[in-house]
Amino acid sequence: MIPDVTPLPIGSSPASLEAEARALHAAVAAADPDAARQVRKYHPEWRQRPDETPGAAFSLAGARLVVARHHGFEDGAALLRHVAALAASDALVGPFEAAVEAIVAGDLAALSSLLARTPALIRARSTRAHQATLLHYVGANGVEDYRQKSPANAVDIANLLLEAGAEVDAVASMYGRDTTLGLVATSIHPLVSGVQIPLIDTLLAHGAAMPAALVNGCLANGRQAAAEHLAARGAPLDLEGAAGVGRLDVVRGFFHRDGTLQAGATPEQMASALAWACEFGRSEVVEFLLRHGMAVDARLRHHGQTGLHWAAYGARAAVVQVLLRQHAPVDARDATFGTTPLGWALHAWRDPPFGTGRDAYPGVVALLVAAGARVEPAWLAAEDDPLMQAALRATAPG
Repeated sequence: MIPDVTPLPIGSSPASLEAEARALHAAVAAADPDAARQVRKYHPEWRQRPDETPGAAFSLAGARLVVARHHGFEDGAALLRHVAALAASDALVGPFEAAVEAIVAGDLAALSSLLARTPALIRARSTRAHQATLLHYVGANGVEDYRQKSPANAVDIANLLLEAGAEVDAVASMYGRDTTLGLVATSIHPLVSGVQIPLIDTLLAHGAAMPAALVNGCLANGRQAAAEHLAARGAPLDLEGAAGVGRLDVVRGFFHRDGTLQAGATPEQMASALAWACEFGRSEVVEFLLRHGMAVDARLRHHGQTGLHWAAYGARAAVVQVLLRQHAPVDARDATFGTTPLGWALHAWRDPPFGTGRDAYPGVVALLVAAGARVEPAWLAAEDDPLMQAALRATAPG
């Protein structure tokens, strides 16, 4: 069994990288599932074939590309150039990599010492494809997997970098044109470490700009608290962003008195607004949108979900009740997975979104079953939790 491709030590050599690629190649040929997962994750062709398994025909050249992509490089040649630069005593590459390691480890003293010895590091950029600055690594998002960490003192790290002259709105290429604020606000790692909101405030205190899509990006990544905080700090809100953070006063402003949409708001935004409002429990916004022409059975987003799917997934009982009163189709199946809202609730109960307690799901399941949702026999056979068993056996009316 081969684990995730290992972190790239500062002392890496072409020989060690070749050994890594050969080990991965052999593991793929031996049908090791972890190796196949690495290939599907990092190889550009196999990423488009998530249900297929690479086998003996997978080439050594392909394994070299996987190793390079895992380490954040476009190809093997770029990785080898990086390794050569690490060995050059007059290059910034080695000190930059050491500074990144200090950031992700929360080693304030080491980072301070590196910046004092080599002040140019503060504006230097990674040789990896994303071209991140040191400050971007505070975002713990879109950089090398093994460097996506948020130490408890991440705010101190950010302050040190900013006071040393880091450009707060510098752009890197993790997902497009990314600033540190956007990376922090959409990442799971600062949230789990309890530093997301303080980091956001630190960046804003140093003048970070809040672009139009910032709140929507938070919502799309399930970062409810960050979205709400940024909205409270004055981040721009369009129709869908306002719906997702529960700002009914702003939502109303996108409609004429006769209920039609104002210029600048689109039916597509209205559909996303319903999805966000259902997912994040904004029952008053849901009621408003349904009164203003949004169909309760509308198919939302790329998987063809209904609002009831999203409310069930988020265990939003109040929203589920609103939708059921408006005759939402209780057994509608999404377009991608073929799953009903009840199926989504059961899936989320086993693996809840971050911040959602499992104890909220039996009540939502009971509401759906009482409204006539079909209970698959396999669900009853597999479920051993007494509360969920009772919810699944709720009696439908009539």
